[in-house]
Amino acid sequence: MNRVIFAAAFVALLAGCQTQPTTQTAAPVEDRSAAGSTTPGGASTAGAGTGSVSGSQQGATRSGTTGNPLRDPASPLSKRVVFFDFDSFAVRDEFRPLIEAHGRYLAQNRNARMTIQGNTDERGSREYNIALGQKRADAVKRMMTLLGAQDGQIETVSFGKEKPKNAGHDEASWAENRRDDIVYAGE
Repeated sequence: MNRVIFAAAFVALLAGCQTQPTTQTAAPVEDRSAAGSTTPGGASTAGAGTGSVSGSQQGATRSGTTGNPLRDPASPLSKRVVFFDFDSFAVRDEFRPLIEAHGRYLAQNRNARMTIQGNTDERGSREYNIALGQKRADAVKRMMTLLGAQDGQIETVSFGKEKPKNAGHDEASWAENRRDDIVYAGE
């Protein structure tokens, strides 16, 4: 009986020590600079690191009207590609703000669902590339779930080398193909 009481007291003590994460509402930031790095595919990453999107900002557009933040070019949520280095599934630092924005969006919108599609370049066997693409998709999913997204909101799939973005056979083409594509349900 003493063991049961001790175990219940210990669980109650641990539950009482648990802290809840606090959220901060950031002021809207608009990146008007034309400068910005470009991804291997030539897409601009300007604004990808503008931070999180708070609940009050989600519907804001440049003109101040409400709209879908997933389609607003000024929102980091409109950026949907994460690129990787050769033979790696480690998320590059430059894409962390993008992943954080999507993770926070999912945490704030429990009905939102997405698929992360892992892709590789053409080098390596089919089996190896399917496994590497899956590891890439899972790495991004893991980051998003650590930010509050629910596991059931995110599906991962690997296409390996079967869906190249660029059909070329050089390093620039391969760099465009080493990626995760983020696709929201219904889009």
